[in-house]
Amino acid sequence: MKTYQCIATSSFGLEAVVKRELIDLNFEVIETENGKITFLADAAGIARANLWLRSADRVLLKVGEFKATTFDELFDQTTVLPWSDLISKDGNFIINGKSVKSTLSSVRNVQSITEKAIIKNLQSKYRIDYFSKSGDSYPILVSILKDQVTLTLDTSGDGLHKRGYRVETVEAPMKETLAAATIMLSFWEKDRVLYDVFCGSGTIPIEAAMIGRNIAPGLNRDFTSKHWDFIGSEVWKEETKKAYLAIDHDIELNIHASDISEKNLEAAKENAIEAGVDDCINFTVSDYKDVDYQDNYAVLISNPPYGERLSEQDEVRVLYKNMGKLFKKLPTWSIYILTSYDDFEEVYGQKVSRRRKLYNGRIETWFYQYYGPRPPRNE
Repeated sequence: MKTYQCIATSSFGLEAVVKRELIDLNFEVIETENGKITFLADAAGIARANLWLRSADRVLLKVGEFKATTFDELFDQTTVLPWSDLISKDGNFIINGKSVKSTLSSVRNVQSITEKAIIKNLQSKYRIDYFSKSGDSYPILVSILKDQVTLTLDTSGDGLHKRGYRVETVEAPMKETLAAATIMLSFWEKDRVLYDVFCGSGTIPIEAAMIGRNIAPGLNRDFTSKHWDFIGSEVWKEETKKAYLAIDHDIELNIHASDISEKNLEAAKENAIEAGVDDCINFTVSDYKDVDYQDNYAVLISNPPYGERLSEQDEVRVLYKNMGKLFKKLPTWSIYILTSYDDFEEVYGQKVSRRRKLYNGRIETWFYQYYGPRPPRNE
């Protein structure tokens, strides 16, 4: 089966997490750059990557890469790429573009020239002058950085964070891909207790339960490449079947999710039901101060309020100070907090083991990691 160069895109700071995921899925990673990890995959691999990647944003198929400083160069080199092997006769190919620090700075003209070149290529195969674009979607991105042109097909469609289980939302929900990444960056394993005491709509505990139960995050959604002829519906059916068979229905997980808001808890429960993991999570309406922190060697991962508005700064400062006092009484726990609050470590009152810059949407945040001791091995 033919092998393609593919790109898994990621938010800033998550490249290493996505790379590790790809390696664990038995892909060959050939390059890691800011925001993108290039790997090799056949048609089945494209389906598998979309179904299984938890922290990546999208999976792109690289059609070609070259240098161009004139529109003639852009047209000629785009024309000779293998578009006719990828796009069907009635394919709805839509061109999006971006240009950074490049001679060809007009994105509109770049998109127009790219579309004309692709049409010329397809005309040579299909021998038609008019393309109805009435068929399946083929989103194409032409990206130019310092005169280097990269042309890709978006195999995902909607971003991979759209798992399909979020039926109820709350204010400022956390992206599913980021939630999964915080879990994979932590010491949590499926045999350890997990707490989220600011759970909101339940994204962190739901993603943890899906990881623990080995549920592929893309099982309940559609992808643009599911409908492409060169991959084929049978390939998707086979990879989807494998993913269903991989689910561990028997594992017992110990995950606790709490929030002071009853409305948030109801949303979290509905989302957990939709994800098929409601039986893995113990939901409780509770202020974080009133949670029963009875376990040893537990892991806590939370995304508490940031205090983005100036009027909230004093309130959030008090919150973080009290969190530090409370969590200091849990010496065997590993604590992970995601926040954009600049002085968190000072206010929290404990020296961080490690921190990592991550983005929650467009908000620059830091993931503060306080490592507790590893639990003793069972003799």
